[in-house]
Amino acid sequence: MDINEQLIHIRQSLAGIGPEIFLGLFFCFFLLSEILLMKWLSKEEISRWLHRLALTGSLITLVLVLGQWNEKPSFRFFPLLFLDHQAVFFKVMIVVAWIFTLIHVRILKYDFPPEFNALLIATVAGLNLLTMSTHLLTIYLSLELISISSYILVSLSPYKKAAEGGLKYLLFGAASSAVMLYGISFIYGLTGTMDITSRVMTIGLSNNTDLVITTVIVLTIGGLLFKLSLVPFHVWTPDVYEAAPTPLVSFLSVAPKAAVILVLMRLAGIFPSHYFPILGGVALISITVGNVAALWQSNARRLLAYSSIAQAGYLLVGIAAYSRFGFETAVFYTAAYLIINMAAFFLIDLLAPQSDTALADFEGLGRKFTWISGSLTVVMVALAGLPPTVGFTSKLLIFSSLWDSYHQHQFPWMLWLLIGGILNAAISLAYYLRLPYLLFFKEVGAGILPKIRINAVAGNIMAGLLVTIIIAFFLKPEWLMHWISAF
Repeated sequence: MDINEQLIHIRQSLAGIGPEIFLGLFFCFFLLSEILLMKWLSKEEISRWLHRLALTGSLITLVLVLGQWNEKPSFRFFPLLFLDHQAVFFKVMIVVAWIFTLIHVRILKYDFPPEFNALLIATVAGLNLLTMSTHLLTIYLSLELISISSYILVSLSPYKKAAEGGLKYLLFGAASSAVMLYGISFIYGLTGTMDITSRVMTIGLSNNTDLVITTVIVLTIGGLLFKLSLVPFHVWTPDVYEAAPTPLVSFLSVAPKAAVILVLMRLAGIFPSHYFPILGGVALISITVGNVAALWQSNARRLLAYSSIAQAGYLLVGIAAYSRFGFETAVFYTAAYLIINMAAFFLIDLLAPQSDTALADFEGLGRKFTWISGSLTVVMVALAGLPPTVGFTSKLLIFSSLWDSYHQHQFPWMLWLLIGGILNAAISLAYYLRLPYLLFFKEVGAGILPKIRINAVAGNIMAGLLVTIIIAFFLKPEWLMHWISAF
């Protein structure tokens, strides 16, 4: 490729990453706006205007991302980035999670420092780049951008435990990052490439012993397992979820997972077959650890933290099935989980706004705040995977894809993963239905007074909308599968 062709390719590549360029410019503009507004407005007015600015920027980003849907799949800065329907769909989910987080902050009237929104912008930019990454170098750099922004976001939180949670987050993140980089160096040494779209990587890895292949794969996906909160990189999750403000926890519980799931799906096309039993084993262990640990929690956010570990395990099941049907069900599960989990955090925050969300605080609130409590009950039923919610549809599809793959390949580990997943789904009922029980079947504890609702009208409307979406996708899953099948 001569210099003219390289310049043309760079120009075309820049035109193909419009949303990411916008986010970079918007990040700089946001910081500049904060400095300028400090001269003329009060702290409260600055916070209000910056929040409006962030929401406007998120909506513009959504429009730019949707505009990429009809673009022809092609590389950007070959072979670093690749834009296709999958990448666009996952970017839409990430931006929607960002918009919902800003709405959550607005309705609950959180008072965050201005840097909060700027760091969210940087995180979204990293997540968008990660969805398009097809090179181990860009995967690693995107993960680092996401991680560094996340560490600071957690540490900026006003809660007393924020420093402890942020430090634990940083230490485990640094360890997983180092492990991943070590694995990447092994891959480059064994294959001579870091391009995950090249068959040279598969051939190079396959020429080694099973022990070498397994070790390299485990090391390489270490950083990805950390972002998914999967065993053995899950220890930070409950402390961070308890320490950080609920809107931030809501975003971090779903957006990074969505981007990482797509990367794991891309790696499935290039890594040797050893990759899939490793994912299956990690999935089953994570599902079991998450569900068992959640049974003993006395804090709603810690309960959802262990729940997210288990749910991330279910996300891996679709990839471990190693079929087109399995990949499609993994994407469907990711989209459904994003909606359900963000709804759970939002409704918990409505019932116990800006609190430490101890489960005892929810006792008897169902009788006084019936609409929100009823909506939260539907959401917890969806997390448990029961009808009539999209949670049931997503779990049914995941298990169906694994069952089909077992019949096709006859791998014993697939059958054990299926049995373990179903048994764990039954175990999870014990803690998912605990909140509805406390809300409607317990009396308000002595001395415990329900807190004043914050922006109750907007909260009730949003709760109704979320429940409608959760039930609508159960009745009409094809509305979502129509987009997924277009990949």
